[in-house]
Amino acid sequence: MFSVLRLVVKAALWFVALSLLWVLAYRFVPVPFTATMAGDLFAGRSVVKDWTPIDRIDPDIARAAIAGEDSRFCLHNGFDFRAIAGAAAANVRGGRIRGGSTISQQTAKNAFLWQGGGYVRKAFEAWFTVLIEALWPKRRIMEVYLNIAETGIGTYGAEAGARRYFRHSAATLSPTEAGRIAAVLPLPKKRAAIAPGGFTRRHGDRLARQVGVVRRDGLDRCLRE
Repeated sequence: MFSVLRLVVKAALWFVALSLLWVLAYRFVPVPFTATMAGDLFAGRSVVKDWTPIDRIDPDIARAAIAGEDSRFCLHNGFDFRAIAGAAAANVRGGRIRGGSTISQQTAKNAFLWQGGGYVRKAFEAWFTVLIEALWPKRRIMEVYLNIAETGIGTYGAEAGARRYFRHSAATLSPTEAGRIAAVLPLPKKRAAIAPGGFTRRHGDRLARQVGVVRRDGLDRCLRE
């Protein structure tokens, strides 16, 4: 019994140490590959990505992402409990549930874990979210997010998405282009930013209008500090 307990404790300590080193490494070096990218390769799809420093990405795409995915990104420490409470209340009422996952949580999942649900993955996601919030500045979290989030089938990051949809770099996105890419992020395998229709077009146009609001209200201030 005690030997099993010692083994469990030892494994837990190794996991903590290795995850800390992993997260610290990704603070300074580009994320080379992710489990989601591996899934595309196993499915027979190509992977297109082009790591781009945040200084060379138009700030409007970050603002559009904040507007669409996490309006309190600069205020919370990784978990938006208001959004979680809102989702729970909507569930009780039987209404449409909006996800409460923050950009920090999505970055932790995309960089270190796999897609899909389940309590085990959610527990690991929470752990890595705590780590990146503790060890990375918000600007780095956004930089990693904008480089590894799916922006289309087999397409990862703002730079690859901008070149796929608009034939130019992510350094010069218009608010409309930024909004269209951000509208793809929740369902990148089912939506396209170029000539979108229906909900994707309406949502993208709404996010384009919100870009100015995010800038005016300072909701992206942690990215400018």
